[in-house]
Amino acid sequence: MSRTGHIPHEAMHRLSGLDLLREMLAGRLPGPPISQTLDFRLTEADEGFVVFEGTPRHAFDNPLGTIHGGWTATLLDSAMACAVHSTLKPGQGYTTVEFKVNCVRPITEATGRVRCEGRIVSAGRTIATSEGRLVDAHGKLLAHGTETCIILAAKGG
Repeated sequence: MSRTGHIPHEAMHRLSGLDLLREMLAGRLPGPPISQTLDFRLTEADEGFVVFEGTPRHAFDNPLGTIHGGWTATLLDSAMACAVHSTLKPGQGYTTVEFKVNCVRPITEATGRVRCEGRIVSAGRTIATSEGRLVDAHGKLLAHGTETCIILAAKGG
């Protein structure tokens, strides 16, 4: 897996959100540490649209033998938030205010690699909303959600 860490404050003030994501994809900026822990990664980024891919593993199971909803929620939160991130101007940051996830099919290790798309719904000056879809390799819907983020001035620098 690629290198993980935190984005330097200087980069947040110099680059747009989309450029930051593209720098992560190119390996010039680190990916988030949680992506290594939970085995998922950013694979595509465009204005208002991102894709993450992840691999459900036995280590993420709940006591009933399916993947814990927290893994699903984390993957969707990452995709939906990064869709918002892709719309930011240099010097802007954001944080999730609220998100909702609907798990519509069980996920197990046997599900194999999954694809999670995040797409912007509305990007205003201070509030942005996005939606996400998590599908299996055959395009079958596993979960979906919505997210609200607040746009802030990036800290540090």
